[in-house]
Amino acid sequence: MMWKEKYRIGVDLIDSQHQELFKRLSKFIQIVQNNIPWEDKLEEVKETLNFLGGYVVFHFNDEENFMKEINYPDFELHKKIHEDFKDEINEYIKLFEKEGFTEDKIQELNAKLMTWLIMHVGKMDQQIGKYTKEKGGY
Repeated sequence: MMWKEKYRIGVDLIDSQHQELFKRLSKFIQIVQNNIPWEDKLEEVKETLNFLGGYVVFHFNDEENFMKEINYPDFELHKKIHEDFKDEINEYIKLFEKEGFTEDKIQELNAKLMTWLIMHVGKMDQQIGKYTKEKGGY
């Protein structure tokens, strides 16, 4: 799962954060799909999940601040999608705390993160870039 130039929205701060998310998620996918025993990957899985949980919040805040700055028309909808995604990650974190890290649930989360990142960065965030360009750049 690699960053593609077509995901760039033309706002350096957001683009570099998106690249970091892709990089970390790629690493997460590699760990999960690696053929080493599950127990041996658990530490790295936890670490990456921790990072993603925190970084996603940090990134969403920056993205939302930028949308406010440019008076982005779909701000409320975009923010709601961010909130739903944070809730979903938190559900997984609660589940892991309660039931432990099972390989099935990690694989499930892995697939969701991949789909979400490609759909969100590849489609929704592109609209922010388009709007910014139409307003004459940033």
